[in-house]
Amino acid sequence: MWCNREMVETGRDVASMLHVDMDSFFVSVELLDYPELRGRPVVAAHDTPRSVVSAASYEARRYGVRSAMPVARAKQLCPELILIPPTFEKYRRASREVMAIFHEFTPLVEPLSIDEAFLDVAGSLKLFGSPSEIARAIRARVRERTQLPASVGLAATKFVAKLASQRAKPDGILEIPPARTVEFLHTLPIEAMWGVGQATARTLKSRAIHTVAELAREPLPSLTRLVGAASAQRLHALANGRDARVVETTRVEKSIGHEETFARDIVDSEFLERELLRLATRTGERLRDADLEARTIAIKVRWESFETISRSRTLHEATNSTQRIYQTARELFLGLGAAGRPVRLIGVRAEQLAPAGSDPAGLWSDDEDWRAVDQAVDEVRGRFGAAGVTSASLLAGRRDVVDPRSLQPPT
Repeated sequence: MWCNREMVETGRDVASMLHVDMDSFFVSVELLDYPELRGRPVVAAHDTPRSVVSAASYEARRYGVRSAMPVARAKQLCPELILIPPTFEKYRRASREVMAIFHEFTPLVEPLSIDEAFLDVAGSLKLFGSPSEIARAIRARVRERTQLPASVGLAATKFVAKLASQRAKPDGILEIPPARTVEFLHTLPIEAMWGVGQATARTLKSRAIHTVAELAREPLPSLTRLVGAASAQRLHALANGRDARVVETTRVEKSIGHEETFARDIVDSEFLERELLRLATRTGERLRDADLEARTIAIKVRWESFETISRSRTLHEATNSTQRIYQTARELFLGLGAAGRPVRLIGVRAEQLAPAGSDPAGLWSDDEDWRAVDQAVDEVRGRFGAAGVTSASLLAGRRDVVDPRSLQPPT
């Protein structure tokens, strides 16, 4: 009964949705330059008190070391840990090679991040064989050209393909036939569900919902009372094997921003305002490069206690003006009334993005003078690079204050 309904609702009778995930990508790329470190506990991370692990080898993971873990904690868990400073340009270059290989098998490629993507190979079966044959060919070609390992999950839906790739790691393939989708899902704990974090898991478990099977059987009205209408509909559908999402080859940015972690806590308000300007400048440049404007500007602040807060403001008109972004971010920061309180991290983000010029209110914009300055700066930047011209206040040294990972360009 479940199997027949699943096949009808997904519209696929073969597992032609692939999720390809590179294994421990940053570390794997680094080990190409340090082959003598293979088989040893290695992480990509800066060796500073405030740094976190960007990626960990599987040997390091056996000690409990994970990405996003503070380096100090990782060293406690694994005293023999080897740290390699991350080099993001190498990762971007490797990612471009891998994504190009994916496109050799299908034009329907949806990158999720620098090291993973969904591929719809339903239209490639006559050329390259069954989905499992395509998966093996992709892994072989990636390994041949880049020497990097990849794991692949195959299924009828995006959600199940991603789950399958995680269970195929490291360096493996797992296919979930469409007729066994529900059977596979219902063996999993509730934490495996997309969108179920610690708080949602606690809420569901309070109702004795511990597995995906129990979630699938929970009446929708009851689930709605627990997690809200939108989440209930999504979770109930996924738990029953329903996922109508298709591969989206055009990625639409939902937000653009930057944040910085400081090597030591900062109380100097002048320095913090200068960093807000630096972050606003980088955010504005990326918006203009993408021909986008933002209706909402947000800041993120983490205090020395690790308490993190966010504040945002929706503007009367969309903008990509550096000065407008900075002024809004500065006002939000000053509005916290926390002068003298040590800051560990600060960030600026542009949200509610839309194509530049699409906001009618922009026809009577107060930002025209600022936009003229931005245009001139962008022209110089385009000719001479990022260091071509900048605000005089941003020339102050900061490498001994900002954590090294914050100095890397975005991935």
